Amino acid sequence: MNTKSMTWNLDTIFSGGSESEELHRYVKQTEEDLSRLESLIQPFSAPKNVEQAKELSEITDHMQVVMKELSEIGSFVGCLNAQDVHDRKASQWQSKRTEMGARFDNAMTAFDQKLVQVDDTIWKSLLSEPALSDVAFVLDERRQKAKDLLELRQESLINDLSVDGYHAWGQMYDTLVGKLSITQGGEELSVGQAANHLSSSDRQVRKEVFDKLQTAWGDQVDLFSETLNHLSGFRLQTYKHRGWDSVLKEPLDYNRMSKKTLDAMWETISDYKHRYIPYLNKKASMLGMDKLSFYDVEAPIGSTDQKMSYEEGAAFIVEQFRKFSPKMAAFAEMAFDNQWIEAEDRAGKQPGGFCTSFPDSEETRIFMTYSGTPSNVATLAHELGHAYHQHVMNDLPVLNQGYAMNVAETASTFAEMIVADAAVKHASNDEEKLALLEDKVQRSVAFFMNIHARFLFETRFYEERKEGTVSAERLNELMTESQKEAYMESLDEYDPTFWASKLHFHITDVPFYNFPYTFGYLFSMGIYARALEVGQGFEDQYNELLKDTGRMKVEDLAKKHLGVDIEQKAFWENALELCVADLEEFMKLAETL
Repeated sequence: MNTKSMTWNLDTIFSGGSESEELHRYVKQTEEDLSRLESLIQPFSAPKNVEQAKELSEITDHMQVVMKELSEIGSFVGCLNAQDVHDRKASQWQSKRTEMGARFDNAMTAFDQKLVQVDDTIWKSLLSEPALSDVAFVLDERRQKAKDLLELRQESLINDLSVDGYHAWGQMYDTLVGKLSITQGGEELSVGQAANHLSSSDRQVRKEVFDKLQTAWGDQVDLFSETLNHLSGFRLQTYKHRGWDSVLKEPLDYNRMSKKTLDAMWETISDYKHRYIPYLNKKASMLGMDKLSFYDVEAPIGSTDQKMSYEEGAAFIVEQFRKFSPKMAAFAEMAFDNQWIEAEDRAGKQPGGFCTSFPDSEETRIFMTYSGTPSNVATLAHELGHAYHQHVMNDLPVLNQGYAMNVAETASTFAEMIVADAAVKHASNDEEKLALLEDKVQRSVAFFMNIHARFLFETRFYEERKEGTVSAERLNELMTESQKEAYMESLDEYDPTFWASKLHFHITDVPFYNFPYTFGYLFSMGIYARALEVGQGFEDQYNELLKDTGRMKVEDLAKKHLGVDIEQKAFWENALELCVADLEEFMKLAETL
């Protein structure tokens, strides 16, 4: 591989950044296509016979054109905002994209509610028509969801008000975070850069950065409590008017997942979680302390930081991907060579990492801040897993590319697991093997404890929010209580302002941006176990599974491709046993060193 650039190239999408004339023309074309879609839907009436399938097909085809264009714009603007939080023109484009999204949502609401009026027998016949059969699952899903909505005028009003009364609060949060920084070692760091220091091997550095971040977030908790309370308040009012009695309805519907599956997963994790307490205590002992604090959980084992240059990290990932899937390896190599990744460690970037898709260009972009830690390498592999998922779906209809977060996290975690497992198996000595094993076990702790704390916090916060605004002080209390329960009181110090610092609580796409991560982690365990059984021939089976993620409920996906029932605890128990195997290997090796 050639020298790798740590900054992405967005000019292949639209040249000129936020001042792009190409973007301006594309947005204008999208607005025209959106108007055309509205003109097609407005006179459309519920089909009374199968002969009207052609009219429905025309709307569906044009709908997918607009969906593709809106996604292209949204991804580009999101990249502009992420790479430079001070780009004001990008923020203006974000507002424009939000307005267009509201128009599209209104058009879709009108369309969906007309579908509800179709006789069930005629509807079934329509979906069997060649022009619609490929997207039958998604169209039927839209029709079923529309039955849970208000009448058209009310839903349109919600969509219109959400621009400045809902999404604007999420954008406000991003703006506030972009202004935050701390000073460390005489250098001004963004909160994203500072967060990388929490995995330092030097506890003094970790504690110093943690304390400074607590101060930075703590100074702004009143503002962040405003954004969180208004986001949740908007959702709760919407749910109330729709007659939804559970705050989990939206995230479960979005993830195409049953409450029974969610309960089976968390119950199984609760059954197994105590087995990780000896690990946390052992890690504390190895780091020379009685108990870990929140900022110690991700600390590396050993006296020095393990660093891997970006070039080394890229080569390592491609090498491990190739052992499982030549196609994944070739894709990753292409992403590095074509500058699809923004990894430079610099100020002015948003914190965190993400992968975003450009369905019209059939490209993806990955965003992160890379400083050479094992966690950074894992994040890079994780995001490449997302990118590969989209890559194998590029030839499908746009409607069938709408896979939910839980299965998206399955692909990313699977990619991460390939790299982590191979690294352990090829460790050059026991000390290196111990560190790599610890990194894997640490990941389990994140999914079973950290993510669980987020789920517990959000569940309890929404219940209290129903009764009125929740103060910043109470939010701190809820966060600490949730962390103590999730970590089984095993830590010495917790992170009360985590609700403010974690972007996921302030995202307007969907609430409960937490449990899908744990689902994806454990579901990928089942896929990985199958891959080990089948060998390299599983590559094509895996790709077929990914292609089905946008047109199937997760329970059906599991039955078709893995032959398992994920509403039962047995599947989750088998997945947990794979995780515990790493835990036991770590504990055994730790006793000998």
